[in-house]
Amino acid sequence: MSIPGGRSGRRRVADDGVVPPPPQRRATGRPPRISRADIVAAAHRIVDAEGVARLTMRRLAAEVGSTPMALYHHVRDRDELLVLLLEDYARRIPRPELPEQPRERIVAAALVLHDVLAERPWLVTALATDDLMGATALWIVEVMVDAAMAAGLSAERAVHAYRAIWYYTVGEITVRSAAGRQRASRDRPSYRDEVFASLDPAELPRLAALADRWTALTTVDTYAAGLRALVDGLLPGS
Repeated sequence: MSIPGGRSGRRRVADDGVVPPPPQRRATGRPPRISRADIVAAAHRIVDAEGVARLTMRRLAAEVGSTPMALYHHVRDRDELLVLLLEDYARRIPRPELPEQPRERIVAAALVLHDVLAERPWLVTALATDDLMGATALWIVEVMVDAAMAAGLSAERAVHAYRAIWYYTVGEITVRSAAGRQRASRDRPSYRDEVFASLDPAELPRLAALADRWTALTTVDTYAAGLRALVDGLLPGS
C-alpha cells in the first residue's frame, strides 16, 4: 500500500501500518544563537563580578558561548554595550515622591543618584567620560535643573549648579569606593596611618591631636550633610 508523496509520487507505509511523516525541509540560514537580551544579561554578570574593565567583547563572547564577531550583529561596539547596560540600570531607578520646595527637591534627586551610583561604582567610571549616556535616567537631571531655576537661578547657572553636584557626587563615590577596596585587601597599617602616627605636634598640632581618630572620622558617611551645604551655597537666598 502506498500514498501520494516523495519523488515517485508515492510514500511507503511502515510494517506496522503507520505512515511516516514527510521529511522536514531544513530552514535556510543559521538561526541566531544569542539575543541582545542574552548579551546584556551576560554583561551585567561580568561587570558585577569582575568590574567594568573586564568587560571586553572577547570576554563577553566567552560568557555567552559565542564569538566576538557574532556579538557585533547585536551591538556596534563596547561603548554601545555600556550604554545598553546604563539604560538597563536606569530603568530600575525608583522615582520617589519629590518635595515641593526646590532646595529639598534637588537634595532628594541627588540622593537617588548617589545611592544608585554607590551601589555599582563602575557606573561612575562609565559616566565620567561625559560621552556615554542614555535618556532613561535624565529625569534626575531634569528635576535638579528645574528646581534650581525654580529657586531663582538662570538656566545657565542651573546647569552649573547641577554640574557642581555631579562632580561632588562622583568624587565622593570614587574616593570612598577606592578606599574601601584598599582597606579590604590590606593586611598591615596603611601608609596614611604610619604618617599620622609620626606627626610632629609642634608643626601640625591640630592633625597630631586627631591622629588616632583620623581614620574613624574620615570614614564617616557625610555625603548628605555635604550635599545640603553645597546646595545651600549654590542657590540664592542662603
